[in-house]
Amino acid sequence: VQLVESGGGLVQPGGSLRLSCAPSGKLDSFDYMGWFRQAPGKERENVAVIDSVGRATHTDSVAGRFTISQDKPKNTLHLQMNSLKPEDTAMYYCAASLVRPFYVGVDYWGKGTLVTISS
Repeated sequence: VQLVESGGGLVQPGGSLRLSCAPSGKLDSFDYMGWFRQAPGKERENVAVIDSVGRATHTDSVAGRFTISQDKPKNTLHLQMNSLKPEDTAMYYCAASLVRPFYVGVDYWGKGTLVTISS
């Protein structure tokens, strides 16, 4: 299984970006899909996760600004990011698990897409 991210880039503070993740398998194959990020010198953190029935959770630092969603007809996972802040700068990774929730483990990782927030 491959996860291919796209949509990263350089944006000014307050701007928006939409990340996309296209899996080589069907979205419905995974019980959990989500986004992680890792900033330089920091640990990788789970930003958002969505389960197979569409229940989504977001970490506190992005709640109200980021939204995870699935486009099943297009077989794509998205992360809409609004009101971006410099502290959102990081490499963003798509992740997927067949059965186990992310706090247990992640089965597949994408290679990442870089998001830089700077004026």
